[in-house]
Amino acid sequence: MSAPTTPRPALSTASLTTTAAPATRRGLLLDWRVRFAILSVVWGFSFLLIKVGTEAYAPFQVALGRVLFGALALVAVLLVRREPLPRGLRTWGHLSVAALLLNTAPFSLFAYAELSIPSSLAGICNATSPLWGMALSLVALSEDRPTRRRFAGLGLGFLGVLTVLGAWQGFSGVDAKGTAFALLASLCYPIGWIYVRRTLAGAPGSPVALTGGQLILSTLQLGLVSAVFTSAPTSFPLWPTLSVIALGALGTGMALQMQYGLVSEIGPTTAQMVTYFIPVIATTAGVLVLGEQLHWNTPVGAAIVLAGAALTQTRPGPRKPA
Repeated sequence: MSAPTTPRPALSTASLTTTAAPATRRGLLLDWRVRFAILSVVWGFSFLLIKVGTEAYAPFQVALGRVLFGALALVAVLLVRREPLPRGLRTWGHLSVAALLLNTAPFSLFAYAELSIPSSLAGICNATSPLWGMALSLVALSEDRPTRRRFAGLGLGFLGVLTVLGAWQGFSGVDAKGTAFALLASLCYPIGWIYVRRTLAGAPGSPVALTGGQLILSTLQLGLVSAVFTSAPTSFPLWPTLSVIALGALGTGMALQMQYGLVSEIGPTTAQMVTYFIPVIATTAGVLVLGEQLHWNTPVGAAIVLAGAALTQTRPGPRKPA
């Protein structure tokens, strides 16, 4: 989703704890557990929506529609709140890099990947993002030193990837190029989060404003790329078009706004748990809605990946006094 992330969030939850978030209303109509479930479903179905979108549009165009409608959704929120976009050339310069790493590149790669691999496999590949983050932390974040448990999680996670891909069968039946694109997309997220953490953690403005600006820049980037490398669509089929709109407005716009509310209400640690439900929902949606085949090694490997990812997210507890 996000991921996000990705179906994943455009700005990392680490940055949310250091950036002033807007005050949330305690009198929300929906309990946080209900919103957590909705967010899991929305991000889980994002891979299905990508698959349907690529039936009529080029991958770059699917990614463009995603960030465009996501940006429109967040800008609408900012207008309602009467909150301005970020200011300063330095901030916008960092946001342009963040847009490339967290939106433009991974969204395009996932769309290209799903031309040749099932949406369920793309969702599972997305779950490897914490594993890549753990590997990168070895050299990129000195204050986030790995422990033996996290090393074990890294090894376990990549064992799960090999299980999903059927390594003992010589990866037969798996499109290597599409899978590589999906794994590369998941690698983009931790790289982007590290960049955001180092450059935008103290930037003025709320996470919604920063992410809105980021999606605007990604729209400009993908608009240019689409104009150069693709032809304008000659028709707009109903279901692929609705899928792209939903992917942007719901999976990128509304979902990010909902996640910010969860982070500020229940904390980033619990809110991040949504990541572990995404591949489950993506696989279920792919099998039930798109009729994708499911072999035993797919759910087993996905469970191993999630277990490894969970281990990589553990942090050492406070030291006991001597």
